[in-house]
Amino acid sequence: MRRALTGLSLLLSVLLLPSAWALNSGLGEAPLLDRQTPYASAQGFYAAVHRGDYELAAHYLDLDFIPPAEQKAQGAALARRFKFVLDHKLPTALTNLSKDPKGDEEGSRTDQLDVLMVGDAAYPIRLANVPAAGGRVWVFSEATVRAIDPLYEEYGPSALGEVLPPWFFEKPVLGLEPWQWLGLVVTLLGAGLLSVLLERLTLGVLGKLAAWTSNAWDDALVPAGKGPTRLLYFALLGALGATLLLLPPTARFLTSHLFTSLLIVAVAWYVLRFLRVTAQFVQQSVSKEGKDAARARGLHTQLAVLRSVFEAATYIIAAALLLMQFETVRNVGVSLLASAGIAGLVIGLAAQKSISSLLAGIQLSITQPIRIGDTVIVENEWGTVEEITLTYVVVKVWDERRLVIPIPQFLDKPFQNWSKGGQSMLGPVLLLVDFTTDMDALREELRRILENEGKALWDGRVATVVVLDMLDRTLQVRALVSAAPSNLFDLRALVREKLIAYLRARPEWLPTTRTESRAAATPPAPAAASEQAQPSPPATPRA
Repeated sequence: MRRALTGLSLLLSVLLLPSAWALNSGLGEAPLLDRQTPYASAQGFYAAVHRGDYELAAHYLDLDFIPPAEQKAQGAALARRFKFVLDHKLPTALTNLSKDPKGDEEGSRTDQLDVLMVGDAAYPIRLANVPAAGGRVWVFSEATVRAIDPLYEEYGPSALGEVLPPWFFEKPVLGLEPWQWLGLVVTLLGAGLLSVLLERLTLGVLGKLAAWTSNAWDDALVPAGKGPTRLLYFALLGALGATLLLLPPTARFLTSHLFTSLLIVAVAWYVLRFLRVTAQFVQQSVSKEGKDAARARGLHTQLAVLRSVFEAATYIIAAALLLMQFETVRNVGVSLLASAGIAGLVIGLAAQKSISSLLAGIQLSITQPIRIGDTVIVENEWGTVEEITLTYVVVKVWDERRLVIPIPQFLDKPFQNWSKGGQSMLGPVLLLVDFTTDMDALREELRRILENEGKALWDGRVATVVVLDMLDRTLQVRALVSAAPSNLFDLRALVREKLIAYLRARPEWLPTTRTESRAAATPPAPAAASEQAQPSPPATPRA
């Protein structure tokens, strides 16, 4: 009898009070929502709150513990607060939810995202499978909804809510509420101003510390930080400010990647400045020490090539770090590593020449068959090495042309390096003179030319005149002079011009062609006639 009365009362409740069985009856009739799985419900809640439709998002919360008359107002407020908690603490936990209508464990009727702590209190974030009109649906459980307020006090922007007007927290624009847009503007402007002040302060302190040391390297290194230091501070301050704004996942993704990229660029920028300043300091130090020019050029070559290597490595590493922030690029990298055998073979064959040129550039900087500033003859062209890169060498030809030659050619083919052995070379000037030329006078004239007109070109080491060969009509004389490789051609041309002018003033020393005329010989008479002929008187000699 008692059981019958109980069943009858339940039946009357269903017939007379249908709203008692409706989930969140105070929100009105629920729209067509996909709440059949934990994942679908959580996904629907995320989409609704990030559109700013907090009234729709309230349908994904179990609000039955709230009086029906207050559910609509409190449900929208709770949905908005819950958005900040999830965005701040569980931005990627959505993937942990089940896509099965029965949840992770059959019969449990709950599915848990995570557990959040506020002090010593633990608050599980769960979805529950509850009865509703038309069947059972998944919504955030009553215990989770009750925990929204303490979680919001801990992780939400409650302080800003007490200061700013209410309209800053109403309708989102492009996924962000007005107070968040205002916060981004303030963050960017504040980060810009603070980065300038912090840069000046940092460089000022480092400059004073560098002034206390005897080494001039740090004095040159401190000013190189102007620019990269400001960008570094801006990236750090901007990232900190964006974290405090509790941005939604999409906005957080963009801002985090933006400030991380700026951080990488700032570090790479400073590394490039560091390499440039260090190379210049070492080069200037060697020049001030008065070391020989050959060693200075060799060091300049090594610094140029090594700087190019480290700069290329910096660019590659920075670009890799920038690209590795994106999941798609990481997946491509993993795929390439998975097929590293075939890919490595193909890339190795395709880049064989490039890799060989790179290694040749490094080898050239170590062995130094040529150096920047050397005078060389390559491809039958005389010029000066102007630039050495990792893949090619630029030779400035005497007529201002630039000859670009691949580096492997300097390692595989012979060429002339006039500066390799030292800073002085010998150059001959060949002349043809008469046999009567006074060699001592010619030597004196050569000395006079070198000490006067050729003083700026001659190095004072060698000045000789020798008879190189004797021909049938002339003497071949060689005047030998010495000069730096870059001045040798001009000095030879000057000596040749002045000696010719000297010989022209003495025409008897110029090559002379001599001729001599003689009387024809009389043929002998026959023997019989000679016996009958009378002897003729002797001929009178002629002066």
